[in-house]
Amino acid sequence: MNRNVKQILLPSIVALIWGGAFIVQGSVADKMGAFTFNAVRSYFAVVVLTLASFVADKVRTSKGVEIKTHSVRSLIIGGILCGIAICAASNVQQFGMFGTTEAGGNVLTEGDAAFITALYIVLVPIILLFFGRKPTANVWIAIAMALIGLFLICNFTGGKSFSVYHVELFGCAIIFSVHILLVDHFVKKVDPLKLSCLQFFVMGTVSLIFALIFDDISFAVIAECLPQLIYVGVFSCAIAYTLQIVSQKGTNPVVVSIVLSLESFFALLCEVVLGLITGYVKPHTPLQILGCVIMLLAIVFAQVNIFAYISKKKNDETK
Repeated sequence: MNRNVKQILLPSIVALIWGGAFIVQGSVADKMGAFTFNAVRSYFAVVVLTLASFVADKVRTSKGVEIKTHSVRSLIIGGILCGIAICAASNVQQFGMFGTTEAGGNVLTEGDAAFITALYIVLVPIILLFFGRKPTANVWIAIAMALIGLFLICNFTGGKSFSVYHVELFGCAIIFSVHILLVDHFVKKVDPLKLSCLQFFVMGTVSLIFALIFDDISFAVIAECLPQLIYVGVFSCAIAYTLQIVSQKGTNPVVVSIVLSLESFFALLCEVVLGLITGYVKPHTPLQILGCVIMLLAIVFAQVNIFAYISKKKNDETK
C-alpha cells in the first residue's frame, strides 16, 4: 500500500469515525459507568475482529498466499501492553467526559474535551525526542498549525473552572500518546488484526473486572444504549483502531497522530450533518471554519518538507 495512503487516507477515516464517536460518548456518559461502557464496547470489537481475522486467514489460504507466522511472544506482550494502554486511556477519557454532563456540573463542553484529548499530537513528538527520533522542522510547524486549528474548531473555553475532569482528559492524552508509540513498536512484528483483537480482549477484561467492583451495572441501561454501544464497539474500536494500527505500519507516527487529530474537525462536521437531519442546526462561528482550514493545511504541511525542497533547490542552483 502506498505510504501516503496509509499515512493520510486511513488515519482520516479513523478520525471521521472517532469524530462521530465523541458525540456518542457524551450522550451515554451519565447513563452508565465508564468501566461498563468500555467493557461492553470492547467485547463487541473482539467478536468482530475474531471473525475478521478468521475470514482473512481463510481468504489468504484459498488464494495460496502463505500466512506469515509472527512471534507469539511479541503478539502476547504487544496485545497486553497496548490493551492496558488503550483501556486506561479510554476509561480515563470517559470519566473526563462526565464533566460535559449536567450531573458532572457542565464544567466542560464537548469541544473542550476534544481539544484536551487531542493534545497527543504534541506529546507524541516530545516523547520521541527522548528516543532520539527528532521530527523535521515542517512537522513541528504542522503540529503548531494543528493546535491552532484545534483551538478554533473546539471553541476551547477552558471550562467554567479548572476541575478534575481537565486533569483526567489531559492524562488521557498522555496515555493515548503512549498507545500510539506502543503500536508503532509492535505493528512491525505482528499481524495488525490479531494485535487489535488481543488489545480489546485485554481492555474488555480489565474494564469488566473494575465494572463489577465499582459500577452499578444495569442491563436495562445497556439495552437502552445498545445502538451507541454497537457504534463505538464495531466502528470506533474494531474498525477504527485496526485501521490506526495498519496506518502506522512503516509510516511516521507523528504525522499519523496529526491526521488522527482531525477527529475534532469531523466531530464538528457530524454536528452540522446531525443538525440538518434533526432540524436543529447548532450555530458555528467563522473562527471554527477558519480552524478547519488551518487543520487541513497542517496535514498538507506535515507531508511536504518545504525546507528540504528549498535546500535542494539552492544546492541545485549552486552547482
